[in-house]
Amino acid sequence: MSPRPPLPPFTAETAAQKARMAEDAWNSRDPERVALAYTEDSRWRNRAEFFQGRPAIVEFLRRKWARELDYRLIKEVWAFHDNRIAVRFQYEFHDDSGNWFRAHGNEQWEFDEHGLMRRREASINDVPIRESERRLTWPQLGPRPADFPGLSELGL
Repeated sequence: MSPRPPLPPFTAETAAQKARMAEDAWNSRDPERVALAYTEDSRWRNRAEFFQGRPAIVEFLRRKWARELDYRLIKEVWAFHDNRIAVRFQYEFHDDSGNWFRAHGNEQWEFDEHGLMRRREASINDVPIRESERRLTWPQLGPRPADFPGLSELGL
């Protein structure tokens, strides 16, 4: 197993780097790519779903991105200690009827010594928005551009 730097224990700089790497991967909307950042037996809670392992992660993400269209995400470190990072995030998407939403959430992450996430707990609430209220508007698919503001800079 090859390490996935940065490795714990985290500093403010490495925690921010880990969060940005996760954000970039999730914005790719590639379930297989995203799953590689997690241990083979990673445990997840996402809203009211509980599951474990990379195959379950891939299946979950496929379902997610089949219904959350034009998905764009920003993550921001809230706190960190040793091998744990807490982030807040927001993402925007629309459903197949064209209804837009902004999801607000928090995640707690726990990493193994190789820098793979072995536990992810996510609490998320969706808020309906009008398309004109969207704030996460960089070009479709791919990472947030380096000069695009983060959550705090956007006032979110």
